[in-house]
Amino acid sequence: MLRRLHKEQPAAFAFTPDNLAWAEAQITKYPEGRQASAIIPLLWRAQEQEGWLTRPAIEKVADMLGMAYMRALEVASFYFMFQLQPVGSIANIQICGTTSCMICGAEDLMVVCKDKIAAKPHTLSADGKFTWEEVECLGACANAPMAQIGKDYYEDLTTERFAEILDELAAGRVPLPGPQNGRYAAEPKSGLTSLTEFAKDRAQYNASVQFAVDIGDTVKRIDGTEVPLVAPWQDRSDKNGSAEPDTSGPVLSEDTPVDETGVDKRAAPVEGTGHPRANEPAQEAVIASEGEGTQPASLSAPRDGGADDLKAIKGVGPKVEKMLNDMGVYHIDQIAGWSAEEVSWIDQNLEGFKGRATRDDWVAQAQAVISENETESSSRVKKGDVDNT
Repeated sequence: MLRRLHKEQPAAFAFTPDNLAWAEAQITKYPEGRQASAIIPLLWRAQEQEGWLTRPAIEKVADMLGMAYMRALEVASFYFMFQLQPVGSIANIQICGTTSCMICGAEDLMVVCKDKIAAKPHTLSADGKFTWEEVECLGACANAPMAQIGKDYYEDLTTERFAEILDELAAGRVPLPGPQNGRYAAEPKSGLTSLTEFAKDRAQYNASVQFAVDIGDTVKRIDGTEVPLVAPWQDRSDKNGSAEPDTSGPVLSEDTPVDETGVDKRAAPVEGTGHPRANEPAQEAVIASEGEGTQPASLSAPRDGGADDLKAIKGVGPKVEKMLNDMGVYHIDQIAGWSAEEVSWIDQNLEGFKGRATRDDWVAQAQAVISENETESSSRVKKGDVDNT
C-alpha cells in the first residue's frame, strides 16, 4: 500500500521540554555512530505528541540522529504504526486485511468503516472523530477478523458488534477490547481442554484486556496512566480527576508521560534540582544511602581547570553526565577509583539508566582513559626533549 506524506503540513515541529529530554535519553542508549537506531522510538514519541507524524517532525528527528531526511522517511512510511496524515480525535481504526482476517470477513468490516467513517481510508469522518485504514497482518490470526483501535485489539468481530463499538466510542464510552465472542484470549470458545490448572487463579480477562480495564482506558493508553477518552495531543489536565494531589512524593510532570527507559522527569519532593543531594557540600567520607552499595566521595564543584568530559566513557551520554555531575562526580579519576560497592550505589541511583556503570564497566574504562592520557603526555614530553636538543 502506497504511503505518502499528507499534502498539508505545519510550518515547524518541536518536542516539548519533557519529550525532548526523553528523546535525548533514548539516543544515549546507543553507541557513538549508531544513534540512528533510536529512530523508531523518537518518531513514535513525536506522533504521540502531535497525534500524527508530520514532515517537520520526521525531519527534526532525522536532524537529531544525524540521518538523511529520506532515511527517516523510509522508516516512517514503512511501518503502519506511523500515521502520515491527521487522524480522528477519538481513534484511527486499523482493519487487518491479510489472509486469515480477509477470509473471515475483514472486507465486511471495511464496509462498516466506509458507512460510518468515510468512503475512503485516511479520511476524517464528518465529525472529525475517526479515520480508518487497511493494514497488514497484526498477528491475531486465530481471532480473525480483528481491528486495532488506538492501542488495543478488538477480535472475533462481526459487522454488528464492530458497528456497536464505533457507536460506543463516538458516544464517549469505552468498549471492552479483546475477543468479542466470549473467548479468554485465543482459547477455544468452550474453554480450556488442557492445562486447566492454570486457569484457576487468573484474572477475569486476558492480560492485555485486563490492563485496559484496570486503568479504565481502552483507546488512548498513556504509559499505564488512567486518562479520559481524548486524543493524546489534546488537553489532559484533568486526568487525575478532582482528587487532591499527593504532595508527599514524586508526581508526573505536567501532561507528558515518561517511562522507565527514559529520563524520569518527576518532580522531586525536595528543593533544588537534579540528584536529591546535589546541593549538599562536598563529602570525602563514604556514606550509606538508599538502595545497594555505598555512595562514592563527591565534590561540590569541579577542580581547577573544569570538569572532565565524562562522555569519553562508553555509556555516558549528556543526560547521564548531568546526573553524575549532580551527584558530585566531575572527573574521570573519581570513577576510576570506585569500589564494587560504590559502583553498585551508582547503578541504583541512575534513574532511567540503572545498571549502566556495571554493564559498561565504567571503572575499567576510566582507568584506561587515564592510562592513555598519561601515555600521550609522556610521549609529548619526550618529543619536546628531542626537539630541544
